[in-house]
Amino acid sequence: MHAMILRSPRTALELTYGADPHPDVGQVAVEVQACGVCRTDLHLVDGELPHARSPVIPGHEIVGTVAAVGARVTELAVGDRVGIPWLGWTCGLCRYCRAGQENLCDAPQFTGCTIDGGYADYVVADSRYCFRLPAGFSDIELAPWLCAGLIGYRALRKAGDARRLGIYGFGAAAHIIAQLARHEGREMFAFTRPGDSAAQSFARDLGAAWAAGSDEDAPEKLDAAILLAPVGALVPKALRDVVKGGIVVCGGIHMSDIPQFPYDILWGERRVCSVANLTRQDGLDFIKLAQEVPVRTTVTPFPLERANEALAALREGTLSGAAVLTMT
Repeated sequence: MHAMILRSPRTALELTYGADPHPDVGQVAVEVQACGVCRTDLHLVDGELPHARSPVIPGHEIVGTVAAVGARVTELAVGDRVGIPWLGWTCGLCRYCRAGQENLCDAPQFTGCTIDGGYADYVVADSRYCFRLPAGFSDIELAPWLCAGLIGYRALRKAGDARRLGIYGFGAAAHIIAQLARHEGREMFAFTRPGDSAAQSFARDLGAAWAAGSDEDAPEKLDAAILLAPVGALVPKALRDVVKGGIVVCGGIHMSDIPQFPYDILWGERRVCSVANLTRQDGLDFIKLAQEVPVRTTVTPFPLERANEALAALREGTLSGAAVLTMT
């Protein structure tokens, strides 16, 4: 198979050739049709994920077809279309797994980070952590559902029933959250990089009541803020933008340091929380809701061998929506 591999952090991905993988007990081998390019992949390349394996094949927004099943796999069959997300395995034994919080597992495995991911023709995955995907959506438009959608959904649920919602950083996850928020009757305010008129226009097209640079004040106080840009300085900014009792949800796996800020912008029972990973129930709930909306993703396709270009476009903020690698 062909694969783009990260030999070591802070280096370009390399195109490699190797044997097709075979599933072990409880696993499936999946022929990859599309794999989304996520900001987490940038953190992986930049060496900002301390537990990542090296070398590793990145990619955790995988859409493909089951090509082979291992022993004891009963829920999937050859030919099924599945999605493979970031959460690739959990122990099932720690206090978090036993409490229904597998996203906080003490010994997890992550697709495209600690186990090989979807920047490849084939990938092997634990069948229990694969999602069946609905008809009526193409492979490339489904790929962002597997992380941008799942993390966006979990972040939106953390925001509670907020009517006025601020989204800081308008990329792949934001453009899915925007559709969910509009479906649920929320009012959305979009904050982009200062001067990024294209992203602001994109946000308005998706129903934003207001869109401007993150250096500007919100026109109204927000009930909740979701931070998707990995910029710690946005935390005190968002705290100033939310009402008393409001919440600031940090949706990224990595963020630059949060600067010191005065207690009075936290006072009034404002809260700051993070979103960590996902649960399989998040996946089931999101996929059901996404079909009802229905969520339509905006994607820019890149062939597998141009993965480095896709990552560069993501880093430079030149994409509307998501980048997706295609294998055929």
